[in-house]
Amino acid sequence: MASFASPPTPAMAQPAAPAAPPMSSPERATATESSPEDALSGESLKDFISSLPSREGWPQTLIQYKGYWFKPGMLEGVLRTRRAFLPRADDVVLATQPKCGTTWLKALAFTVATRSRHGLGAADHPLLTRHAQHLVPFIEIPGAGGGHVDTDTLPSPRLLATHMPMSLLRPETRSLGCRVVYLCRDPKDTLVSRLHFENKLVARAGGAGLSMDDAYDMFCEGFSPYGPFWDHCLEYWEESVARPDTVLFLKYEEIKSDPARVVRRLASFLGVPLTEEEERSGVAEEVARMCSFETLTGLEVNQVGGVSHGNRVHVDNSVFYRKGEVGDWANHMSREMGEKLDRIVQEKLQGSGLVF
Repeated sequence: MASFASPPTPAMAQPAAPAAPPMSSPERATATESSPEDALSGESLKDFISSLPSREGWPQTLIQYKGYWFKPGMLEGVLRTRRAFLPRADDVVLATQPKCGTTWLKALAFTVATRSRHGLGAADHPLLTRHAQHLVPFIEIPGAGGGHVDTDTLPSPRLLATHMPMSLLRPETRSLGCRVVYLCRDPKDTLVSRLHFENKLVARAGGAGLSMDDAYDMFCEGFSPYGPFWDHCLEYWEESVARPDTVLFLKYEEIKSDPARVVRRLASFLGVPLTEEEERSGVAEEVARMCSFETLTGLEVNQVGGVSHGNRVHVDNSVFYRKGEVGDWANHMSREMGEKLDRIVQEKLQGSGLVF
């Protein structure tokens, strides 16, 4: 595989220019319209979004589209992506639900994929000088890389990220054989992390946060940003079962348990397996150490500054790191609440082979 490239630094990033018609290439999909709304733009797109079912409860009103709930700005990004984003056959897409280990997965995948160009542990390694969120741009969130990154101008192969459900990705993602790495997490820990994240954003804006009881009840109903949780997981799980060569399904807990093993799996899946020399020199363990919670939280770059999600939200870099623990939910909800959520998820996933 060709060497993965790094996105431009925020200082280098330029405002998006009007998109030119893409050059014909077997590596690039041509634009298709899977739904009538995929052709909408500007005010027509906003009018369409305002016509969809909505519900209050989370700090922002959520809009329902194709069975999933989105913040209005995020849904606009999803629909723009479905219209304009053109997958390439050698793309690698890192997919997660929010607060399931996105930053960790970005750090691991970037470090593994670019290790031939960036020496592990070098003082100028991008992971040590830039937030991991800046290194792998989201396809549906313009500006989430610390400055506008036009993914269409990135050289191949591209390392990209998304929170979108599998069913809402461009169909060419599947037909071209793009590789997808999906990371999920125990739903109880996901909920706790989500609540803390949302409340920090609300507090920054001077508002009042959600209670655990309210967030829990909505989550159990399947009402949460990018939810229902179980449907999102199930879509990627079923794809990984049907197409294991192109969809790798990971769990947060297995990375915590044996990060070096996951590094090896990632390297093989990305087409850059560890060499015998790298195995002897402990490259898997070094990547795991560089990307560990302890290392990343100790870096100044992850303690200052922030990530802008378009023109809508500015998130402090430090907010992306809380505890990184498995089982922290027990400190925030009762055993009975945990057992109830487990039963709900088990019922929703019944017969799929996916368990938490």
